Amino acid sequence: MKSRHLSQWIASYLDQHPARANSLIITIYGDFIAPHGGTVWLGSFIRLVEPLGLNERMVRTSVYRLSQEKWLVSEQIGRRSYYSLTTSGRRRFEHAYRRIYFAPQDTWGGEWQLVLIPASLAGAPRDQLRKELTWAGYGALASGILAHPSADSEALLDILQETGAHDRVVALRAANISPLTSRPLQELVHECWNLDVLAAKYTDFIERFRPVLRTLRGTAELDPEQCFLLQTLLMHDFRRALLHDPQLPAQLLPANWSGGVARQLCRDIYALTWPHAQRHLMTVCETASGALPPAASYYHERFGGLAAAVDPATADN
Repeated sequence: MKSRHLSQWIASYLDQHPARANSLIITIYGDFIAPHGGTVWLGSFIRLVEPLGLNERMVRTSVYRLSQEKWLVSEQIGRRSYYSLTTSGRRRFEHAYRRIYFAPQDTWGGEWQLVLIPASLAGAPRDQLRKELTWAGYGALASGILAHPSADSEALLDILQETGAHDRVVALRAANISPLTSRPLQELVHECWNLDVLAAKYTDFIERFRPVLRTLRGTAELDPEQCFLLQTLLMHDFRRALLHDPQLPAQLLPANWSGGVARQLCRDIYALTWPHAQRHLMTVCETASGALPPAASYYHERFGGLAAAVDPATADN
């Protein structure tokens, strides 16, 4: 039985925060479809997203555009169209996956990744590289110099390879000599990353979703479709805030950082909704072989581990 309070909240959210179809579809593919093989029959996907205000025309237009942007690829089998993630689409989701579902590092030894972009890399290739690095949390220290306080070389190399810049820029690893808590370092962080604006985004997220957690905890029997809708809107909203988050180490963040509170809230709602949301997904979506395959093992690593609960996609197997 559906909760009246949750139905009202979902309707109010969709009315006040209308989502762009492309962006919402990307969220659903990343959070739901990718762990189940990454392929789904378009007709069943249309049924899945209709309660989110996306009609058939909007979905067909969006998946076509996402195919043009190399996120998705289509295959026609009989009269049915099946859309799958491309290889590059999977890589982009892997970057997002690490940022969304795994908490930022607790400790930091003062290491930095630096990318030096020469003047010879200009125009669209330069803009695309800066866009990808900014999305990955890099800040501009100066013209042509981007930095991030992280030792994750693998993610950086993936970005350089994907943008064709691996042999056109200089990637370095540097280390702090001055104390990690020095005032100049704190000032540099605030110059490179607008943490006040980001904190406000996280605070808005907390205010929107805190009532949802209270309602979920007070509901005896959760409805699978409502849980799917809530989880989709939750991750879509959290992802939008996270896109602007450089995920700096704790030593570089203000005290009582709202991003940590927002992540814990997101994790708590996710923990309550995911088994029911998965049940709805498996009921509605189809592949060319029938039902979606069970979720890959990495799915259960999200937010520190979902293995304590039973996966409804495999409970009857």
